[in-house]
Amino acid sequence: MKTPTRLPLLLATALALALAALTGTAESNLDLARRLNDAFVQVADQVSPSVVVITVTQKSGSQTDDSSSSDDSIPPDMRRFFRRRFQQGVPDQPLQGEGSGIIIRKDGYILTNHHVVEDADKIEVRLKDGRTFTAEVRGMDTPADVAVIKINATDLPVARFADSSKTRVGEFAIAIGAPFSLEYSVTFGHVSAKDRTSVFRGLDALNFTDQDFIQTDANINPGNSGGPLVNIEGEVIGVNTLIRGLHTGIGFAIPSNLAREISDQLIANGKFARAWLGITIATLRESPEYKEVLTGVKDGVVVRAILADGPSAKSDLRPADVINSIDGQPVITSEELKNIIRIKPAGKKVQLVVTRQADHTTNFFQTNVFVTPGLMQDEPQQLASAAPDFAPVPGPSSPSPAPSDQVPPVNLGVTVKTLTHGLARQYKVDLTEGVIVIHVEKDGLAAANGIKEGDIITSVNKQAVTNPVEFRDALQTSDPQKGVILNLISDGNSRFQVLKPEDN
Repeated sequence: MKTPTRLPLLLATALALALAALTGTAESNLDLARRLNDAFVQVADQVSPSVVVITVTQKSGSQTDDSSSSDDSIPPDMRRFFRRRFQQGVPDQPLQGEGSGIIIRKDGYILTNHHVVEDADKIEVRLKDGRTFTAEVRGMDTPADVAVIKINATDLPVARFADSSKTRVGEFAIAIGAPFSLEYSVTFGHVSAKDRTSVFRGLDALNFTDQDFIQTDANINPGNSGGPLVNIEGEVIGVNTLIRGLHTGIGFAIPSNLAREISDQLIANGKFARAWLGITIATLRESPEYKEVLTGVKDGVVVRAILADGPSAKSDLRPADVINSIDGQPVITSEELKNIIRIKPAGKKVQLVVTRQADHTTNFFQTNVFVTPGLMQDEPQQLASAAPDFAPVPGPSSPSPAPSDQVPPVNLGVTVKTLTHGLARQYKVDLTEGVIVIHVEKDGLAAANGIKEGDIITSVNKQAVTNPVEFRDALQTSDPQKGVILNLISDGNSRFQVLKPEDN
């Protein structure tokens, strides 16, 4: 198997040495390399004692099928692959797996991932000095994949935590853990990105939690889960949690601020209570597809979808609204919004200032929307049918083609009808104004991106549509370069999407 290259790090090191060579002697350049080398050695020596190896024993009957983590569309519940990597498959025999953890209190509290200790019958913790302890779970938070376990020990070495909000893209990142049972392995790279949400294609489930990730190219493998990602100062900036394909150099860590906030509540209360709005969101400045159509807005957080049974479904909030502030506190990124909402009291109204496009116009205006955050359940709800982020979707508005001079500029690949009482009963949907999708072309944009029979399209390019003629006429205004703006209802969830043909 070909060993993955470390080009970014090697190039950075070479550049540093090259720049030093311009102003220093060969001896001074070598001294610079030695200091960098010593810095990494010092971090490993300093942090490793606060890292533990977690061995989980589980009854074979509680296992589910394994799945290869090289598939980049793994659903969240398959992340337990990290713990099940060494399954032997012998009937009625205990199964064991390994993960990592971080000592966060001297009296034996250890931070790790939920998926590392989930369904464990026995948890054994091994320290760097060789001592072993039996641990018990003190609290778990499924949405953020965080757990706290406790061992009966005192005066333990405790990890230092950094303020992850100050972590910078490009800085060194060092992972310590037990990949493939190779304990206390140290790998290093950089912080590749911050505020990652949809880390696997086609999965919107994570968008309904408050979870953002730090992305790193430090090599992370099964067994690193629950271990620390640290900076050059030896401070924990994240808890290693996910990988996107083996040997790809794409790993994800829970930011330390969120991990500490959750772990403190797990220790105090055994659970983490978080407020939520029940919406899918995106940072406008990082979403070119939305910036092209929301031309009257400079910054903010776009409402992509509203969960049918979520708190926002009872408010005046709409898909395509851009949230600018919460209770007077400005929000520009999805991370800022989630951090604010998470600590709001559930059941108490918050005031959102949103920018909204006026119906049937290109004008935008600001308005106040009041939403009462709810308490997120342990297992977050999600869209019943999640389509890829900002993907293409829907086709011809009737079975027979339109006249040649009226062919829509963008072919969406669906057939629609006016939603009637009969069709509502047939497709088991609520009667509302819109057109219902009764056929989806197999190779069309709709089929490729999750639009299905029974979905209700309520507007096209901000024009309300109630029958196939209005649907066809609205498509005439479509710009193939910008795509088609759709508002639709799928399985009861309101959604806003910008749909573009793949060749644009």
